[in-house]
Formats: sequence, structure tokens, C-alpha cells
Amino acid sequence: MRSLLFIPADDERKLGKGVGCGADALILDLEDAVSTPRKAAARGIAAQYIAATRALEKRPRLYVRINALDTPHWEEDLAGVIGSRPDGVLLPKARSGGDVHTLSIALNHAEERAGAEKGATRIIALATEVPISLLQMHTYVGSSSRLEGLTWGPEDLSGVVGAHTNREADGRWTAPYQLARNLCLFTAAAASTQPIDTVFVNFRDAAGLRAEATEAVRDGFTGKMAIHPNQVEVINEVFTPTAEQVAVSEEIVRAFADNPQAGVLGIRGQMVDRAHIARAERILARAKAVGQG
Repeated sequence: MRSLLFIPADDERKLGKGVGCGADALILDLEDAVSTPRKAAARGIAAQYIAATRALEKRPRLYVRINALDTPHWEEDLAGVIGSRPDGVLLPKARSGGDVHTLSIALNHAEERAGAEKGATRIIALATEVPISLLQMHTYVGSSSRLEGLTWGPEDLSGVVGAHTNREADGRWTAPYQLARNLCLFTAAAASTQPIDTVFVNFRDAAGLRAEATEAVRDGFTGKMAIHPNQVEVINEVFTPTAEQVAVSEEIVRAFADNPQAGVLGIRGQMVDRAHIARAERILARAKAVGQG
């Protein structure tokens, strides 16, 4: 998944535009985007939308951001939407892998009650919105077979910490939030799950979005969340491997397949070793996922 677009779960007008926006995934938000009095209605709207969208021949993946596990709402969120078969759940304000495990067990029961396939509902964890999580990032590794991705959240984190800002004057993350970003990236790699970059909140700044997305894909992130449909096209473009990247990756994989005893090979004037095979295979897998291969 390259692009994951947040949509308020109770906004039928915005939901109506979701399928056609080009996002690889839609995140129906039952948490921050929905006030407490609206949450019950939002669950019903989300469930109807998921069921109708699943019937389409070509559709984005569908996730629901439930409320945090320290609120009284999250179990009702699961009960309200699991019957419609969302592809996954986005867990906000995760404190550790223990929260992922707790949610996974709850999903087992919810799927059983709804008659859904056990294990079908995946989990993406927002792993840096609370400070304690940063001290326990290793616990996400092996926390659940449902864990599909890790992402990070600097806005909530900076609010909890009391930071005046989380960005430098030039728009780059300040040091504490670079740490959160990097821990998310490395933890996702250790957990063999997708590292997903956070949202770019200034949806009118296309150049800033492109620059931040380009840095993210350079460093190893494979997707980015969005808060506005206009951000989707840029994100998809940046996170789609280029034709040149695909060609080089194919050449690397083919060269080592033709020379299985070789440890190092010269390709396009550079020495390439077996560590490059994994990178090449990931690029080819990403290209295939978006129909390039």
C-alpha cells in the first residue's frame, strides 16, 4: 500500500469520493474525526460503506481507525464494523506490542461472533503517539500474526510532550520526532511488516509533501498516510518504483540467479553483493503490487 487516506467515518459526502480518489487504502476514522455523540451513528455508516465497497470489482483496501484501548469505545467499534468485513483495523495510541496482542485476541472473538474468517482482519499500529511506546518498540516484533504495518504519529506525541512545535523552520522534523520516525522504520523492518510514513498536515503544500515523501521512500518507508484526496496522486507517484529502478533490480536478481556461486558481481560499473538482492526483490514486489510487473 502506497497511499492510505483518512476519511471521517460519519461523513457520507467524503466517503462517496473515496473509491475514486486513487488511494490504495481508505482509513475510515472512528477516533479523532468523530465526536463522542456521533460515534454510534458513525459505526453504522462505516459498516454500510465497507459492505457496499467490498462488492465492487475494483476497490481500495478498507481499514477502520478504532478508538484507543484506554477508552470505552473501542470494543463497540469492533462490534459495529467487523460484520461488514473490513480488511483491517488501525490501532491508535498503541502503548506496546501488548496492545496489538490485546486487539488481536479481541478480533478473534469479534470475527467468530460475526462469522468472519478467523485472522482475516489485519492490524496497523500507530506506534509513537504516546511516549511510553517509544521505550517499548521492540515489543511490537512478534506481537501478532495480524500485524501488517507500523506507522508513527508526531502530532499527538508532541501534544503529550508539550513541544512548541515538532518541525524546524525549514519544515524538517525536530530531533525528538526524527527519533520517533526512525524507530518506527527500524521496528517495522525487524517485525517484517510495512513501514508507513505519517501524514503531511499542510494539504495545500504539494511541494512539501513531495519532498517529505521522497525522503521517506529513500529511507525505506513503503507508503504514506494522507489527510486529503489531493495528496494521493503525489504519494502514489513517489512510492511507485521507477522504470529504471525496476530494470536495475531485475538485472541484479537475474545476474545472481545466473551466477549462484558468486558473492559479488559487477553490474553497471558498480560492485553489487548479495545484500542488494533483498533490496532488488522488495522493489520488484512493490512494482508487481501496483501492476508494473
